[in-house]
Formats: sequence, C-alpha cells, structure tokens
Amino acid sequence: MSALSKSPVSKGIDVVTFGCRLNTYESEVMRREAETAGLGALEGGAVIFNTCAVTGEAVRQAKQAIRKARRDNPQARIIVTGCAAQTEPEKFAAMDEVDLVLGNEEKLKANSYRALPDFGVNDTEKARVNDIFSVRETAGHMVDAIEGRARAFVQVQNGCDHRCTFCIIPYGRGNSRSVPMGAVVEQVKRLAGNGYAEIVLTGVDMTSFGADLPGAPKLGRLVKTILKQVPDVKRLRLSSIDSIEADDDLLDTIATEPRLMPHLHLSLQSGDDMILKRMKRRHLRDQSIRFCEDVRKLRPGIVFGADIIAGFPTETDEMFENSEKIVEECGLTHLHVFPFSPREGTPAARMPQLRREVVKQRAARLRVAGEAAYIRHLSSLTGTRQSILVERDGLGRTEGFTLAALGTGAPGEIVEADISGHDGMRLIAAPLAARAA
Repeated sequence: MSALSKSPVSKGIDVVTFGCRLNTYESEVMRREAETAGLGALEGGAVIFNTCAVTGEAVRQAKQAIRKARRDNPQARIIVTGCAAQTEPEKFAAMDEVDLVLGNEEKLKANSYRALPDFGVNDTEKARVNDIFSVRETAGHMVDAIEGRARAFVQVQNGCDHRCTFCIIPYGRGNSRSVPMGAVVEQVKRLAGNGYAEIVLTGVDMTSFGADLPGAPKLGRLVKTILKQVPDVKRLRLSSIDSIEADDDLLDTIATEPRLMPHLHLSLQSGDDMILKRMKRRHLRDQSIRFCEDVRKLRPGIVFGADIIAGFPTETDEMFENSEKIVEECGLTHLHVFPFSPREGTPAARMPQLRREVVKQRAARLRVAGEAAYIRHLSSLTGTRQSILVERDGLGRTEGFTLAALGTGAPGEIVEADISGHDGMRLIAAPLAARAA
C-alpha cells in the first residue's frame, strides 16, 4: 500500500504515484487533466506527486521524493496531492520545494491545475484543499490506458463510512460514494477494447459499493453485470475486500465464473477479537476463518492475501500470537504486514502505545510467518499448469496472483506455462504456446 511507482514523463508532465491501486487509476485522470490545463508546455515541466497517508512512513517517503525532485528539476513546478496532501495540506504547503497543494477532489479537475500560482506565493495561496466530506458523488472518469501497466484498474467506489480507530483514510477520501454501474461498465469496455486482458476493480471500501445508488446494488451484482456485458474481459480481479460485507451474488460469481480471478485480498488487520474490537472492525477472528473455509469450498484452490497490523496499542503477547496463528488458520498466502503507525487525529494514536522495538519485532515475526506460508504455496503449485499474465521483464502473475518467471512474452499477454519449481520468491514457469491478450 505504500509502494512507489513513477510514470514516464509525458510532454513535460511527470506523475509520481504512492500507495494504492485507486491512486494509480486516479493518476491517469490527473495526467490527462494536467495536460488539458497546459502544464506540459511550462518551461521546466511539472512534477505531480499523488501521495498516500496510510502510514507515517508513506508520508516521509513522499516528502523525501519531493525534495529530490526539486534538486533534480530546479525549474519544474511541483504539485502535491493525494491523501497525505488532503489530511496534512499545511505541512506540504510549508515546504519550499512545493508550488501547489491540491485536495483529492481538486486533483481530478483541469481548472485546479490552471490555477497554478506564480513562484514565491505564501502557504495559504499554495494550498487548494476543500472539505472532502462535502463531496457526495464520485463521477466515472474515463481513461484509455494505465500507463506502464500490463493490467488496468477501474474505480468503482471512493471513501469510507467506517471509522476504524487506526485509519486516517476517511479524512483523506471522505464518506463512501459509488461510481454508477453504467459508468463502470463503460470504462471496463473501453479498456478491454484497448487490449487489456485483465481489469482490476478498485476502491477504498469496495464491498460498500452501491449503498448510495438507486436500488442499492451490491458489489456482486456489479461483477456479474460486467462479466455479462463485457465478454472481451478475459480476467476480472478484485482488489482488497472486507469479507464481512461479501454478498451472495459475489460468492455465487466466485463459485461459477472462471473469468473472476481466484484471489481475494482481505482486510483482516488482526487475528485477536479484543484488538479487533479496539480497532472498531466489524468482524471477529472466527468469522474470518469461516469465510476462508466457505469460499474454498466454493472455489477450491482460491488464494487469500491479507493486511495485518503488528503492534496495535494494548496488544499483548497472547493477542499478537492470535494474529500469527490466523495466517495458517485462514490459509493466507500473500501477506501485507504493517507495523502499527500512529496517525495524528485517530483514536488509536491516543491509546497506550507499545515500544517501537516491540512493534518492529512483531512485524518481523509476522513477515516470517507470511514468508513460510508463501513458500508452501509456491511448492504446492510445482507440477501444475498455470495461465500467466506477463507484466514485464519475463515476469508475470498467475490467476491466483502468484509471481512467476517465464522469460518470454509481451506485457499484457497471457501465457500458458508448466510450473517446474520455484526459487523461494517466484514460480519457475516453462511457457507453452502463448495467446494474445
């Protein structure tokens, strides 16, 4: 969630993206709007940072990258936006390297970039960040491609109505609001028509999709509609979901539709009931375990990933061990481990904190458990045949999102391959005949 990706320079506009898949999608909208506003014609060009606020480390990385960009591009206009800019606009506006700070709603509009101020303005003029909670709708922004990516991302939802005690994201994204189903389908059609074999649906709290739309359709209905109306989509994938909100249509589609990829990334956060309650999560550990068991019966071989936070305030050794054990009890394969990072303004930041060395040690133990589970998963695929979407440099992902080295194929191409083994990080694949995406 805190990964950094840098898009190639496009006519003097360089977009640097931190964080989630939703940010990646929005960066394409931002690039188009900035070009429409004429930023590409500026002497020295423009560098736009689309930031993440999930952890303090993500914010630190963004500031470090901004300072480096100014050193490398002294004449460029530097614009900062995204969740960190929305939640901490004054801190970015106070940076001498920054020319303009835009909120998460403003970043998607060409007029925001046309208002780029002259050099030397004060911090107040530099920041154009409105109240994100005043935003009631999310429009379907159409893009033709996701630059530098073999798979395409499509936004279906934004914001979150829940208030987990550790999470700053609702203050960066606002309340939950859904993209109308028709707009989602049209975006998927456009990207599939442009040659993308795999589409990833993304949002902040994706399983809350539809609650604010007429008739309150759920995520499962959206998925079924896409697969029915866009037969050109070869692979449809879901980003992170909240298992407690998985609806019957979604479960039915997982069981019956081979084009929906057998990989779910779950927002678990902890394996201990008391910590889950203190986080204000809406599920308990047994519900997570049952969900994984039930879905495996519907779709044998499905792969589960999960987010887990190590060292949440008040977490005892026994509570942490419950999180360790849930890796095996849920059969998790792709683990994202986050050392707890107190975010100013959240209730968890005011709770009794653990020592940082304890937090780091627990995160390291969780990563060891995750690595062991991943190696078991790699070993289980030896001798199987897999369909692999080529990403770059001879690497790709299976339908279960497992990394594979196949040494051939163009990005976006789907290659059938036999798995001969693994190197502890990726599968070793022997390609058969490739088929165009």
